[in-house]
Amino acid sequence: MRQSRISEILAEIAGKPINIGTNESLFESGLLDSFGLTDLVTKLEAEYGIRIPDGDLNPRKFESIDKIASYVDDRV
Repeated sequence: MRQSRISEILAEIAGKPINIGTNESLFESGLLDSFGLTDLVTKLEAEYGIRIPDGDLNPRKFESIDKIASYVDDRV
């Protein structure tokens, strides 16, 4: 399941285990901020062989693990 791998990537970026529901806000929880979003996008591009355009660097598109998984699914 893609959510599991995305959780692993987020844990790498955060430097700690992720203990959050897949539909909870990564930004409100403090697990992700604007700097972390840039790191996340870089890792997602490398992991899934996709290109995420600058115009998509909107926190709403990457708000939760589920939204990230859906975004990636639409591009692979």
